[in-house]
Amino acid sequence: MEPVRTCVGCRTRSARSALLRVVAIESALVWDERASMPGRGAWVHPTGECIDAALKRRAFVRALRAQGPLDSQALTKRLNEKRLNGNGHKVNGSK
Repeated sequence: MEPVRTCVGCRTRSARSALLRVVAIESALVWDERASMPGRGAWVHPTGECIDAALKRRAFVRALRAQGPLDSQALTKRLNEKRLNGNGHKVNGSK
């Protein structure tokens, strides 16, 4: 049986393999590709809708128990690069 996590964007439960783990490093959101970086992690579906919803609702800040706002530029840039190589959809994202 595969572990199940909850997406911070849409709040639905999915298999861990279907979600991306995101961590905060020095007030910046970073995609944890191997899901092995130390510290708290937040799980999100790799879709623009879920990532945008999580950013809009400040779900990453709550899930990661961050003290202030988190910079999402590095995360959205990395996901956009990955997405453009895959299926051509971009993630909007904001700071």
